Amino acid sequence: MTDIQNQKTTAREVLAALGHGERVAVVGSINADLTVETEQLPCPGETVVGGPLETLPGGKSANQAVTCALLGTATSFIGALGDDAHGDLLYQSLRRAGVDTAGVSRVNQPSGSTLITVDSHGENTIVYSAGANATLNAASVAAQTEIIRGAQVLGLCLESPLEAVAAAATIAREAGVTMALNFSPITKVPDSLLRLVDVLIVNEHELAVLAGRPLDSGDAAGLRAALSDLGFERAVLTLGADGALVLEGGEFVSVPPFAVAAVDTTGCGDAFMGSLLAAVAAGEPLSRGACLASAVAGVAALRKGAQASYRNAREVREFLDFS
Repeated sequence: MTDIQNQKTTAREVLAALGHGERVAVVGSINADLTVETEQLPCPGETVVGGPLETLPGGKSANQAVTCALLGTATSFIGALGDDAHGDLLYQSLRRAGVDTAGVSRVNQPSGSTLITVDSHGENTIVYSAGANATLNAASVAAQTEIIRGAQVLGLCLESPLEAVAAAATIAREAGVTMALNFSPITKVPDSLLRLVDVLIVNEHELAVLAGRPLDSGDAAGLRAALSDLGFERAVLTLGADGALVLEGGEFVSVPPFAVAAVDTTGCGDAFMGSLLAAVAAGEPLSRGACLASAVAGVAALRKGAQASYRNAREVREFLDFS
């Protein structure tokens, strides 16, 4: 059996293990992605002609929650939406995926948004406006303590105010809930927060920033040393087209990517993390969870958008069976 056949078998097994009572909580951002395609990106002061403007549901944390729910895992999202049309769009996207929205508040200001310009070569520029996401704070997270305590795994990233992230991580630690942090977007965080992380999810650049020195993805000993120096024993290093490296039990395991004819990679990293959260909640080792995550991210690349490109468990299973 080839490596990819083994990986598909593992992914099928992990997918079958989901939806049996495990629960994930995700705290963080939810945004409307306003996207326009152009032949070339504008230079400063230049106006270029673009195609139709698309408004699609996104936000790193919401993307992760939607992935979890579509795979069959009971998933709760804690965040803030504006009382506007974008807020309605984003709320309905969560609900359609099956996400529990009891922890979502509506506030009297614009919903979070990202302005994305994509050129004919797939290069892009992105501007993030936090909007309602900026209202998430320690108090609003504390009000949803029971949601976090009721989960096996908590997912966090750094697209939300740090006080909200730290509050959620502290609640998880006190309740014995596994906390997974995606160190993105890169933000200066206190050591006190990093010490609460059970599973770190980073790319090469993010790990180098954390470590404070250049790193070589081919140097397993150097990567292990960097993670060890930072105090992490469980981590996933995503390598884009080269797959991922998983650190668990003192060993690195390489997980190759699924080869697909990518249409749009927007949100694929979030699909990867969301799948990983679901797998860890179901008691699967990180390396096995990463096999499923690689498949789910590959499927997401076949359609445009973030949440709009995500598939449910049946569709992922069909991809594994027929790809």
